[in-house]
Amino acid sequence: MVLSGNENWSGCVMPRSAEQTHFGYETMPLADKQARVDSVFHSVARRYDLMNDLMSGGLHRAWKDALVTAVNPPKSERPFALLDVAGGTGDIALRVVEAGGPGIHATVCDINEDMLSVGRKRVEKLGCADALTFMQGNAEALPFPDKSFDCVAIAFGVRNVPRIAQALSQAHRVLKTGGRFLCLEFSHADVPGLDTLYELYSFNVIPRLGAAVTGDREAYQYLVESIRKFPAPKAFARMLTDAGLRRVSFTPMTGGVVALHSGWRL
Repeated sequence: MVLSGNENWSGCVMPRSAEQTHFGYETMPLADKQARVDSVFHSVARRYDLMNDLMSGGLHRAWKDALVTAVNPPKSERPFALLDVAGGTGDIALRVVEAGGPGIHATVCDINEDMLSVGRKRVEKLGCADALTFMQGNAEALPFPDKSFDCVAIAFGVRNVPRIAQALSQAHRVLKTGGRFLCLEFSHADVPGLDTLYELYSFNVIPRLGAAVTGDREAYQYLVESIRKFPAPKAFARMLTDAGLRRVSFTPMTGGVVALHSGWRL
């Protein structure tokens, strides 16, 4: 195959400089977003898991437990391959490995080496490095063969991808037939009163908390703005369908603050 100047090795069309996207509320060239996102996660990598606990009051653990339950890893020796996209420190992958049997192998793929480094050190301390692989890679051009994984999961990461539709297409590509895609992502509170409180908390507390814990207020200002720019659940469900996934559904949690999206490669 001959590649043009707008493609990469996997045939994915690379963004042209004139294309625009959002970095939080800021409009910027699509080609520049990945570097800005990388800078955010480089800054917060060491305190990332602590901040998740503080920002959510520990609720992120229950949300992730719901994701692991949906993954439903076999507890037997039957081989089961999980890909944790934008998996960073390996939190989701480790939870799946712990919930499953000896046949589980999880691959954590993230574009940010600082986050992966934290994850590698974490699993080495826990003595389970053989069950997890950490690989640097771009969600828009996953470095894996077609039909490689029984499940592809991404938790609180898809909104950081410059071209979400391309990432969903790649997830579909690497799923085995009969495999499941799961995405846990912040959404829009849909309970009267809670939506106002959530808005006030997001914009007035989270950036200040981020500044105090990580020294980077701007990273967490981007976080809350990126949540507001992310598609509503029904719109995101249509994107999953457009990527080729079937039996698409979503489950709101905590008054709509978070949604668990699901789709299958059939």
